[in-house]
Amino acid sequence: MLIVALDVFTATEMKEIVESTKAEVTTYKVGLQLLTSEGPEVIRYLKDLGKTVFLDLKLHEISNSVSSAVKSAGKHGVDMVTVHASGGQKMMESAVEAASEFPNMKVLALTVVTGLNEQDLLDIGVERSIQDQAIKLAQLAERSGCHGVIASPQETKALRLLLAKHMLIVTPGVRPIGSDVQDQHRVGTPVHAVRSGASYIIVGRPIVQAKDPGKSAREINQQIRLAENT
Repeated sequence: MLIVALDVFTATEMKEIVESTKAEVTTYKVGLQLLTSEGPEVIRYLKDLGKTVFLDLKLHEISNSVSSAVKSAGKHGVDMVTVHASGGQKMMESAVEAASEFPNMKVLALTVVTGLNEQDLLDIGVERSIQDQAIKLAQLAERSGCHGVIASPQETKALRLLLAKHMLIVTPGVRPIGSDVQDQHRVGTPVHAVRSGASYIIVGRPIVQAKDPGKSAREINQQIRLAENT
């Protein structure tokens, strides 16, 4: 349920966080920051520990390029990879087809990034509300064969009601009570996200920048269990 975002620059930093949290965490997110800094070795390190790897590439390109990138990710043992739903149906279908070569690999489509607000959408020519845009893109991702979507805690409940039960909803922008929202606009607590129907929640800085990442991960897992059982 908990995915820890390894938003750091070096393998040394990453290993310190993983060592501190590995008893609590099964799945780790490798994003552009760490991947472009250290390369695919970080993926191999996590796989050698038996961890699930969420590779957050947010692919948005022509279908051939996306297909090739997904295949490359699959060869490294990646379990989940992200594409932008706004790349369109053909692009997402090509990603899903490429992932089919790797039985355990899932393609997740990003709807509207959590750093955007209503004005940001207007600035790029989207006149729908954020929720309406997220719903439209999520439904397009479902028709394209994606295994799930990425959406903020504020859209999760609506999506859970509309999407098929097998569709994963992965929720970034999750902040424990009292945490700084920083550059995120559409956030929610772990309890809110889980009760709204999230399949996984992504937590980065509240764990990665904590004095004791393992303790922070443990406390968030406790909040998740509370939400699941009440």
